[in-house]
Amino acid sequence: MITGKGTAVEREPEQGRDGRVVSDFVERFAAELVVAGMGRMPSRIFSCLMAEESGVLTSAELSERLQISPAAVSGAMRYLIQVGLVAKEREPGSRRDRYRVLNDVWFESLTRRDEIMLRWIRVLKDGEATVGAGTVAGERLAESAAFFEFMIDELHGMLGRWREHRAGRPAGE
Repeated sequence: MITGKGTAVEREPEQGRDGRVVSDFVERFAAELVVAGMGRMPSRIFSCLMAEESGVLTSAELSERLQISPAAVSGAMRYLIQVGLVAKEREPGSRRDRYRVLNDVWFESLTRRDEIMLRWIRVLKDGEATVGAGTVAGERLAESAAFFEFMIDELHGMLGRWREHRAGRPAGE
């Protein structure tokens, strides 16, 4: 049941699913994302898109399903697009935007982390040179840069193994 404008409105089950059960899942998954550090509104919107059969909803549909304002959708979408979890696209034959969660969203998200970590490595190495390579602060910055270099190597290996796994091939074949 969804409430809106002071009245209760019974929603049709989505794709043969009980809408209330889906809504409960959306809120549970969103709560887990909030615990992990994502904002509440982006978490709810991302969870809603993940649970949507097509993976695509308009701002108006998200507002209605989550009972939030269009401004809340807009602000959360800026964040979700920036971090690469959602893509914005034009609804065919319309000027309305719609938002899509990619089927391989986690793979894509981790792939984009590579670029971020490379920038961090450059800044950390500059910082090491700035504060002095032989200082405690310099060593801390160097250790951080080394950690991110290690993470990039491991991430590449892990993503490659995931591609093989998805293709049904054991790693190393």
